Amino acid sequence: MDIVIIGRGNVGSALQSGLSRIGHQVRALGRAEDVTEAVTTAEVVVFAVPFGEVQNVAGQLGSAVNGKVVIDATNALTPSMELAVDTRTTSGAEELQKALPAAKVVKAFNTAFASAMATGEISGEKLAGLVAGDDADAKAQVLSMVEAIGFDPIDAGPLSAARLLEPLAVLNIKLGFVQGYGPVSGFRLVH
Repeated sequence: MDIVIIGRGNVGSALQSGLSRIGHQVRALGRAEDVTEAVTTAEVVVFAVPFGEVQNVAGQLGSAVNGKVVIDATNALTPSMELAVDTRTTSGAEELQKALPAAKVVKAFNTAFASAMATGEISGEKLAGLVAGDDADAKAQVLSMVEAIGFDPIDAGPLSAARLLEPLAVLNIKLGFVQGYGPVSGFRLVH
């Protein structure tokens, strides 16, 4: 599958490694590059940019992602690491869907640290690969990718479930960097 990742930071680079390892053709682009032209041939587009850049990138892409699966791997955070949206009424992923109404937005890869994104594991333990989306086929496609990387694929429900996944990511970050567990920690779902 042809995948374009917008963002070459820790998350984008780790996802590029994991998705390439399982056989996908993956290109990671920086925010300053011409992302619109790159996504025209892509089947899947991954947003791995800082949250403050999401709407700018969405505006750049416009109709170029119509009908495509768009994975929102961002964390809806302010620069001071607080939630940037009121998750009682919306989520970053839902706002991205509003900005790209003809795309199939799926929330995934935001509840694990970049250190686990290439393998889906930490210390040999599979992490939960939580995925939320409204389009059943797009969500199934992303769940398959999540599983192939090595995560335990978990269907978290409709895109509105991102209202729960985004605060979970904040908890993970605070546990890792405020409470001292570091980026070698993560969540599992016993099922």
